[in-house]
Amino acid sequence: MGLDSLIELAGENGALALGGLVIGVAFGFLAQRSRFCLRSAVIEFSRQLTGGKLTVWLFAFAAAILGTQALALAGAFDAGNARQIATRGSLSGAAVGGALFGMGMILARGCSSRLLVLAAQGNLRSVLSGLVFAVTAQASWTGALAPVRQTIAEWWTVDGGTSRDLIARLDIGHGGALAFGAIWLVAAVVWARRQHVPAWGWAGATGVGLTIAAAWWFTYAVSQVAFDPHPIQALSFTGPSSEVLTRVLFATDKPPTFDLGLVPGVFIGSFIAAFLFGELKLEGFQGGASMRRYLIGAMAMGFGGMLAGGCAVGAGLSGAAVFTITAWVTLSAIWAAAALTDRLVDQRPMGSLDEAMPGQTDTSSTTHAAPA
Repeated sequence: MGLDSLIELAGENGALALGGLVIGVAFGFLAQRSRFCLRSAVIEFSRQLTGGKLTVWLFAFAAAILGTQALALAGAFDAGNARQIATRGSLSGAAVGGALFGMGMILARGCSSRLLVLAAQGNLRSVLSGLVFAVTAQASWTGALAPVRQTIAEWWTVDGGTSRDLIARLDIGHGGALAFGAIWLVAAVVWARRQHVPAWGWAGATGVGLTIAAAWWFTYAVSQVAFDPHPIQALSFTGPSSEVLTRVLFATDKPPTFDLGLVPGVFIGSFIAAFLFGELKLEGFQGGASMRRYLIGAMAMGFGGMLAGGCAVGAGLSGAAVFTITAWVTLSAIWAAAALTDRLVDQRPMGSLDEAMPGQTDTSSTTHAAPA
């Protein structure tokens, strides 16, 4: 079925929601199988470990850039009208929000997308943390925390257009952006061979990255043929989580959107993967101190993600793939704050990061970090 036929059958909004659902299912399934997790990648890098989690993240990162920029080079996608580039952005929001998100990611033992994946497996810690994350994000957008967010965002702003477009500012073109992604893909391949990363690790993570490119292409293609204006976007989990929560509680009559299909799609895809591979398991908190840590982390991520305009996926993959300057500031701040928080809060030896990847056996005898 072609895109025109899909729109004729389901309507513009329905087509966007269906696309979000399909892409979300693919992302959730592949993220669950590859153990894709920025938090684990940061910890592994900062502690100078070689467990393969950083390599998995690099495969997703490189694939997102290569897929998106290949589409742009072929003329099948143009990010010029995407919010991340076309509208005014905030460098102060990206830096402060990214730092808060990175800190919260360590405390909650997973970023917003990872919490959703784990919740689908039966992790009740992630269910509660995800709800707190979504509530805080909504409060930061239109609620009690909105004035604080707006104040910080106004400290240092950057105009839309070429001012936010690193490809234009650096004059590297889509070919240069492709070369940048290829360098990181080669690095990921080399490290994967050295670390014996299993097939699900590198193949699943590559698929995760390609879902970013698929989302950019799909929403762009719909915007080109639709009668009404629709945003060009990829995957993110701060705004969409807030939107889904609001729609479930208050605004059930609004038309469907890409985000409304994305979030449940990721949950469904993760659940299917966990079910098929026998990894469904109910898990809860291990005491009051543990609960406080998760809730503080979830609130920091909710406010930080909304302030930065993107999460570990929204900025770290989607925004980075189109080379918007605010996304790269956010990603850098997430990495720096997460590494620092891990050093200050969780400074103890570890042999594996929460769980081994499928097909990989953990043979370390050192102390493990608490599971996500």
